[in-house]
Amino acid sequence: MKIYHYPDLLLLISVSFFGLFLTGILAISPPATQDLPFRKPVIGSIFGLICILGIMAVFSPRKCSQIFYCEKEEGSSRHSSKEGIVAFNNTSSIFGLKIVHGHHPNCENFSAHEFQIGDKTFCTGCAGLLLGGLIDLFGTIMYFSNNWQIEQESLFFIGIGIMGVVFGLLTPLFNVRRTILRLSLNAFFIFGMFSILIGADTLGQSLFIDLFLISLSVFWLFTRISLSQWNHKRICHACRIRCEFSRCRH
Repeated sequence: MKIYHYPDLLLLISVSFFGLFLTGILAISPPATQDLPFRKPVIGSIFGLICILGIMAVFSPRKCSQIFYCEKEEGSSRHSSKEGIVAFNNTSSIFGLKIVHGHHPNCENFSAHEFQIGDKTFCTGCAGLLLGGLIDLFGTIMYFSNNWQIEQESLFFIGIGIMGVVFGLLTPLFNVRRTILRLSLNAFFIFGMFSILIGADTLGQSLFIDLFLISLSVFWLFTRISLSQWNHKRICHACRIRCEFSRCRH
């Protein structure tokens, strides 16, 4: 399952990297605009709400990622086949919240996609989203509400943000196999969006640019999710074990 066989994914990637190119142009030569007194409260509220929604999505992966759920009943199950036995343990409870693991089967091919704490397993992508969302939410409060000044570091924040988005988008393409690296890159990807926003906001002080970057961040996130789903299909498609997720391979 080669990426060039999916023109829709190629389009998403192309638009995403073109957006990064525009971000660099805006950082180097921001347009002259008139600052508005309500810009920071409005942008902070919108981006903060997106962070909160992202954090909430971590606790509802079944609804947010349908690629491997396939109407599976909640709970644990085992499926045997001629090639072997694949076990699934798809629910965990943390702080009284029941988390359904519908992203990947509990098999060796997806060992880097989840990590275990005690007897509970968690998705590295969701954990990265949670960590990045919490960092972004704290940073949003500090920058947009507490007048955090970053004039001297604005270009640095934009550069770090672009790196975070690039690494985040490329992670599914290279199928990173180290759990801690996958988690870190996912968190860095989410932090990159915030870093770009505050750097561009400091330089441009433009409501329009901020709204454009927030929209672009949502698009980057959608592209990243689409690439992850393609990567999951690619891994499962190459597997010879017939399991209850096999009908999701295509």
